[in-house]
Amino acid sequence: MIKKIPRFPQKGSKETGESQPENRPEERKIIEDYSIDYQNVSASVKIYHDPQEYVPIYDLKYPKIEEATWAILDSIREKIVTELAFRTDDILSTEETGDVKKKFVQKATTLIHAELPSLSKNDVDILVGILSQESLGLGPIEFMLKDNDLEEIVINNAKEPIWVYHRTYGWLKSNVILSDETKIYNYSAQIGRKVGTQITNLNPLMDAYLTTGDRANATLFPISSKGNTLTIRKFARRPWTITDFIETNTITPDVAAFLWLAIQFEMNIVCTGGTASGKTSFLNVLCMFIPPSQRILSIEDTREIQLPPFLHWVPMTTRPPNIEGKGEVTMLQLMINALRMRPDRMIVGEIRRSKEAEVLFEAINTGHSVYSTLHANTSEETLKRLINPPINIPISLLTSLQLIAVMHRDRRRRIRRVLEITELIPSGGLDEMKIELNNVFRWIPSKDQIVEWGKSNRVLNDIKLFSGMEDNEIKKNLEEKKSILVWLVKNKVNTIDKVGRTISDYYKDQEKILRMIKK
Repeated sequence: MIKKIPRFPQKGSKETGESQPENRPEERKIIEDYSIDYQNVSASVKIYHDPQEYVPIYDLKYPKIEEATWAILDSIREKIVTELAFRTDDILSTEETGDVKKKFVQKATTLIHAELPSLSKNDVDILVGILSQESLGLGPIEFMLKDNDLEEIVINNAKEPIWVYHRTYGWLKSNVILSDETKIYNYSAQIGRKVGTQITNLNPLMDAYLTTGDRANATLFPISSKGNTLTIRKFARRPWTITDFIETNTITPDVAAFLWLAIQFEMNIVCTGGTASGKTSFLNVLCMFIPPSQRILSIEDTREIQLPPFLHWVPMTTRPPNIEGKGEVTMLQLMINALRMRPDRMIVGEIRRSKEAEVLFEAINTGHSVYSTLHANTSEETLKRLINPPINIPISLLTSLQLIAVMHRDRRRRIRRVLEITELIPSGGLDEMKIELNNVFRWIPSKDQIVEWGKSNRVLNDIKLFSGMEDNEIKKNLEEKKSILVWLVKNKVNTIDKVGRTISDYYKDQEKILRMIKK
């Protein structure tokens, strides 16, 4: 009835089509082998090289259910939905179903015991878990969502295996193939319905997000000519902190201390970089340096920013229009509204359009500190994107931006680094105002080192103006911040709560936290 951890497909050809051909063990070169437990169901993962494939294989196995048992489970599912009278929006969710999930599991356990009384408790738990995954989640994809080493899950169509992007090994081909195009559509539709949007033949493109915060994109045939697609970009279950960035050499303590000082004294920063370079994660890390006495408003299309819960923080997200084209809440609307909410600091997910950028820079010029992201590979490219269409910010407004922090992803070495920390220095008169770029820190690829490239000019002068500190005081302050950052790394303090509290304790009682670190 239940076979432990066999090769996919589940439910035979009825549900998942054909699996990849089994290779002889001697032909495989196993890279990694581990297990994933979710809802009382254990799955095994093997990552290995197949001599007949150009990329490594992500081999996922979990208990296989016989056809006769599936017929019983389908009947049980119908009874549960009928007896508990779940609404469609209640049952179609991915993980955090709350009371609905609890009631579903309790009822499923009772009915399975009644229908299959000879089963052991362990087998009942497995059946309940698999039924719950199929009814309330995304089937075998749920195991991939629980794999913390995966960054992306990609379904191209029902004829090809699911692809995954592994943070260490890059793109991997899985052994999981979904049964048909309808299965892909159903998964996409249930994700969309949960957040109030739909994907249909009239609206064949969808951007949405799961209740876990992961971002989902879906397309329907014939827009995607090979079949329906679903792409899920996962976000770290434990948010990155400055400790992680220093430990992985993404940034140095010196650069981090400089940025900490800049944020403390309300310098405005734009984090830029290419796709998947880590710019949003970097922005999130930097925003933990904001003093706890200030009110923070974040505006995003999808919730990615995660700050310590004790900060005075109000997160807001945009909303797409409904099927009738009504109810949309745009980023521009949220930005205009946020200015009426007395924010000290504003975090904007990404600068995309001229109107949004104008409101953003107007906010800077009216005394708000602003942090945002932008797609650009270098500081020079960032400046060109900001002053040219479609963003097209006037240079007179752009002078209020002090720093550009550029993230870089080295695909060959599979590392991420802070490429540049660059100041924007206005020059010229009102008639011919210009902006010059001053690289303060820069990454040297050949040495894999981030070095001080030039002396800070504008940022340190602005800090002197706002704080009244002299050069020697600024130097001492930077050394103190660096010592705290080194202490965080040495003592493995790497959660947003503990890192955030250490930084907030520093703002509350600087001498006390420094004495603690010296001890």
